[in-house]
Amino acid sequence: MVGAEGEQIGIKPIREALQMAIDLNLDLVNVAPTAKPPVCRIMDYGKFRYEQQKKEKEARKNQKTVDIKEVWFRANIEEHDFQTKLRNVIKFLKDGDKVKCSVRFRGREITHADIGKKILDRVKDEVADISSIERIPKLEGRSMIMILAPKN
Repeated sequence: MVGAEGEQIGIKPIREALQMAIDLNLDLVNVAPTAKPPVCRIMDYGKFRYEQQKKEKEARKNQKTVDIKEVWFRANIEEHDFQTKLRNVIKFLKDGDKVKCSVRFRGREITHADIGKKILDRVKDEVADISSIERIPKLEGRSMIMILAPKN
């Protein structure tokens, strides 16, 4: 048994422990029921629950969720358009989000999948210092997809 101030009281019968808690106007809480013998503590259970909820709320507030942002390229993309999309990729990676880079093929462009691979390899080389490849470029249907993750 542990007292209200955290001091060790020792092994006590349940009735005696309950009476001690009632005398102090506090609750007897079983904190380690699987231990031999079980460990109980005298505390204000309402206050304890409130503190736990505050800690959980703080942990949720501080946790960072990782989103996956998608940037689409075309097989016959011009240089300026490529640079604009590359700036978006860099911005997303710096914000801590994963980026899914896709090259969309329309019509007969699918026969030139090597062009899409060159575009994704160029993106990979441009952002190599701030990202790592989570998934290498791979053709899925009419698009080639690569996933980049920010470096820690």
